[in-house]
Amino acid sequence: MEESGFILGVDLDGVVGDFYGQLRKIAAEWLDKPEEALTKEVSFGLDEWGLEEFGGYERLHRFAVGERGLFREMKPLKHASAVLRKLSMKGIRIRIITHRLFIKHYHKTTIEQTVEWLDSHAIPYWDLCFMQDKGAVGAHVYIDDAPQNVIKLRENGCHTIVFTNSTNRRLPPPRADNWLEVERLVLEAAYEWKTGALNLFGAEGFSK
Repeated sequence: MEESGFILGVDLDGVVGDFYGQLRKIAAEWLDKPEEALTKEVSFGLDEWGLEEFGGYERLHRFAVGERGLFREMKPLKHASAVLRKLSMKGIRIRIITHRLFIKHYHKTTIEQTVEWLDSHAIPYWDLCFMQDKGAVGAHVYIDDAPQNVIKLRENGCHTIVFTNSTNRRLPPPRADNWLEVERLVLEAAYEWKTGALNLFGAEGFSK
């Protein structure tokens, strides 16, 4: 399928992959607690799990990636892989933009696990960008779950869809609660872009 020229910027953790679900299993082992004791209703940073007593989030993250293959073992969220395949078949350019390289000395492991995971679940993408400043990469529409990313993208005039989880429920729309809603919103945005109606300098419903 020939590309339309429309670029979708896609975050991975908590958007395409069940990052919090997989990390919860690993954290239960790390903390020596039953998984049921760790709430699913977390905020960004996972303070609810009591990680500080065990060295904080960074130490858990190192263990999860280095010893338990976090980025290789987590499951895709429901419908995510299939919807991305359908969007790609419609000519939408999938640009993966993820900030996974924030732990020193784990870059090679992280990149290898990421590529292996994307390929093993047949997730299409044209570009794979490991970036903290996601707006610097460029996309017509972004989808992300991290509150600070969404806020920064929108402040920079980037049309950004929030993928709903417990970390971001206070953010205003546009938002998607599942990947079927992502599909609808992205196709609507692609049509508006094609007809010149898509506002690329501010997301509807967003206020500072």
